[in-house]
Amino acid sequence: MKNLFGISVFALFLRTCSLYMLAVILITANSYADTQEPAMVAIAFPSTSDSVISRSSLRAIFGMRLNKWPADTPVRVFVMKDDAPEHDAFSKNILQVFPHQLRMAWDRQVFSGQGQYPEQVASIQEMLSKIASTPGAIGYIKINEVTNNVRILQIR
Repeated sequence: MKNLFGISVFALFLRTCSLYMLAVILITANSYADTQEPAMVAIAFPSTSDSVISRSSLRAIFGMRLNKWPADTPVRVFVMKDDAPEHDAFSKNILQVFPHQLRMAWDRQVFSGQGQYPEQVASIQEMLSKIASTPGAIGYIKINEVTNNVRILQIR
């Protein structure tokens, strides 16, 4: 091959390609690491009769369509603000619906006179406090924030 400043063009090409690939891998790995959030979990009042819940039942509860636990205890739903990252993550990853779909379901229930809004909390600490002290309560938090005062619901 032809030499360019004492280095063959082919060798220069190989070095450039390998540096480019390394840069792409590092950028991709870095952006992937930045987007990893702790997993969200559904939590309930500690003496809730069930520790396993189906995704469809969970959707019905958070959609304000299911208002009693199997043991006939009234359900009390607690949520974060619509723009909270936890609310977004729980809605999308656990319930597998968009937050605006939940809001539309709540609005429909309230405006038709068939239901009410879930109770909104301002912080993780308030969520934990409300769930731990309210019989029939259900909510959500990041798994790394769970305390012994609440029960994690396994989703099947």
